[in-house]
Formats: sequence, structure tokens, C-alpha cells
Amino acid sequence: MKCNVGNADRMFRIIGGMVIIALGLIFQSWWGVIGLLPILTGTLRWCPLYLPFKISTDKTNQA
Repeated sequence: MKCNVGNADRMFRIIGGMVIIALGLIFQSWWGVIGLLPILTGTLRWCPLYLPFKISTDKTNQA
């Protein structure tokens, strides 16, 4: 897997995921589980949705 998530994108995903999980807990909703997806993609620094569009926010892997 080639990294396609840059540092700013990574931080946004991790913080956003934590906010979604917190809101799920506050409102006692299972929708908070969706917050795991951005945390996972931010931690792995790889987003499968970026592949078909050939998007990469990671500046270190660009030629």
C-alpha cells in the first residue's frame, strides 16, 4: 500500500473521527461507529476512495 494521505489530511481525519465517536456517545447512537473509518484511514495513511481518482495528499511520495 502506497501512502496517499498527507499529514494535514491525516490529522483532520483522526480528529474528525474522534469527534464523530464522541457525538455518537453523547447522543447514544450507533452512528458514532462510523468515526472508526476516518481514524483507521488516518492511522494507516491510506484511503481506498482516493485510488480510483488518483488523488494523493501525501507530498513525500510524489515524483
